[in-house]
Amino acid sequence: MTKSKYKILLVEDDPNLSLVLQDYLELMGYNITLCRDGEQGASAFKNQFFDLCILDIMMPKKDGFTLAEEIRKINKEIPIIFLTAKSLKEDRVKGFRIGGDDYVTKPFSTEELNFRIKAILKRCQPKYVMPDSSDLEKVYKIGRLTFDAVNLTITSGKNEQKLTRKEAALLKLLCINKNKILTREVALKTVWGDDDYFIGRSMDVFITKLRKYLKEDPTISITNIHGTGFKLETNE
Repeated sequence: MTKSKYKILLVEDDPNLSLVLQDYLELMGYNITLCRDGEQGASAFKNQFFDLCILDIMMPKKDGFTLAEEIRKINKEIPIIFLTAKSLKEDRVKGFRIGGDDYVTKPFSTEELNFRIKAILKRCQPKYVMPDSSDLEKVYKIGRLTFDAVNLTITSGKNEQKLTRKEAALLKLLCINKNKILTREVALKTVWGDDDYFIGRSMDVFITKLRKYLKEDPTISITNIHGTGFKLETNE
């Protein structure tokens, strides 16, 4: 998988249209997970992370509106595009009320859909702070703990926890973005140099270790933002 690929959940029950869209969007450089009904789509969203969802409205087992409502309960920020054969004003209003970002009426051109996807991804890119050279020798206060990013240590009183370089690099990113969302993609590309799926699973292990190191101060937490990333939160 190349570093630039966005992950898109495509839920469309029409076998011909779904394959055409999948082939075209993959040709455009997106990483596509295709599901054929709303229940499959819900399961995929709960078990993977995506940058954008494309949902057909009229589907078996669970329609696109219902699926979108479930997605919004988990992730309020991820962009959603609805696909529909209907052009009723009431349906469009309902889609936007649920939290949809765009509404594409069939038939449509694949090029049009691609332009809409690009526009939404550009508009919805999360804001984060990347480290620069001025951060290289910084010591961070996290609640009652002190994180020394140069010497790779977390200290609390007389207790000192030594970190690996990757643990320290990941914690540094979280500190720079304290109380803000750090996306998985940014963390993976910054610390590991790639956002491969299996590296992502490895990063989850590192997050678990960091939580263990920070547990001495109960006011500190690293929260999972499902489908998006992590947030280092303090009650300071």
